[in-house]
Amino acid sequence: MEFDPLLLSRIQFAANISFHILFPTITISLGWVLLFFKWRYNVTGDHAWMRAYFTWVKVFALSFALGVVSGVTMSFQFGTNWPGFMETVGNIAGPLLAYEVLTAFFLEAVFLGIMLFGFRRVSNRVHTLATFLVAFGTTMSAVWILALNSWMQTPAGFEMRDGVAHATDWWAIIFNPSFPYRLVHMLIASGLTVAFLIAGLSALRWLAGDRSESMWKALRTGVALGAILIPLQIFAGDQHGLNTLEHQPAKIAAMEANWETRGNVPLVLFALPDEEARENRFEFTIPDGASIILRHHAEGVVPGLDDYVGEHPPVAPIFFTFRIMVGAGVLMLLTSWTAAFYLFRRGRLPKPLALFMVPMAFSGWVATLAGWYTTEIGRQPWLVTGVLRTADAVGPVAGSHVAFTLAAYVALYIVLLVVYLGVLVHLALKAAKEGDGQPDPASGDAAMAQPMEAGE
Repeated sequence: MEFDPLLLSRIQFAANISFHILFPTITISLGWVLLFFKWRYNVTGDHAWMRAYFTWVKVFALSFALGVVSGVTMSFQFGTNWPGFMETVGNIAGPLLAYEVLTAFFLEAVFLGIMLFGFRRVSNRVHTLATFLVAFGTTMSAVWILALNSWMQTPAGFEMRDGVAHATDWWAIIFNPSFPYRLVHMLIASGLTVAFLIAGLSALRWLAGDRSESMWKALRTGVALGAILIPLQIFAGDQHGLNTLEHQPAKIAAMEANWETRGNVPLVLFALPDEEARENRFEFTIPDGASIILRHHAEGVVPGLDDYVGEHPPVAPIFFTFRIMVGAGVLMLLTSWTAAFYLFRRGRLPKPLALFMVPMAFSGWVATLAGWYTTEIGRQPWLVTGVLRTADAVGPVAGSHVAFTLAAYVALYIVLLVVYLGVLVHLALKAAKEGDGQPDPASGDAAMAQPMEAGE
């Protein structure tokens, strides 16, 4: 049996990054939510805010640990599976990855210990500062990684010499044409992931009988954050799509399954794209919808795949992943606004809504993965658009070896993911059992090494 090393290497990297991205998506925004909890405690002196902090800082630490481990594994693959990447664009990719480690990862790792165990051992101001620095570090990590990924999508600020990319303008490299849109889109996606995770696990606590103040505060925070961010994400996604239309029109054509460049292009809600016949089967469309969304008028011309024969990405995968992302976003909008209405206007949480919010806890993961697949598959056949093809970067590794390591990675990641989800549920149910009967933060929390009063 023959194994295609290119295909398997792509699947292996996709498996690694799919697992890895789950955890930074949480830590990027959860750090800021923890800072909000801490700030509310400092202002009000209400210990329920610190109980919420103590519960969710454990989730942050667990997510951070798994993100680091999976990130290290992923970085090894640049050398083992994709040596052509660093050989060609290492002068640009290497420094950006190094900046991420130096300015972000070290900042998170150093101050995370203070967040976890230093509440009574350092002053309240230092503990608050540590929480801020960890949150800032996670955001800076996202900035550097997205700068590199955006550059791979829309490269700028470089020149090729003997087949190797050399930087000519670092400002243009970092702030390449798609970077601002990707950064905003990803940061809001992280915020939504955390909002629904907090709301969903808090709803699980409510279903388990928890009516504590710490549960209500976390629940309201998650719902409010989700309700605020989802309209912003819809707007940011629209702007990101217009930027992609300008710089990667073949990706947009594939996302819309539009085969012919023309005006009055319908919005395809559902279809089965047939790449061989170059047509859509079983279409369900909204007339002129794609032209209106992308060009803001019905006659607007939308690029078609026929203009990029042999140069466009596979159609079906990104056609469906894009719709999964949008569908998840619509569910987020309906869920968060309904929950906000009941919590902030009616002052209650209906049981059917709580039951629905529990699985929605992981809707952010679904949307993020679907969006990431749309972005990354939509770049094909390029690894760096117009500079390096994916097929030219793969290393001389036997397909059978890649298949073996891929199977090992997938098996390990499934086990780790199941354990991670089990720990989240355990933490939620444990918090529900303790409620506001858990040790008062002023007198010491057994799990968090005796915190101290605000202002001490």
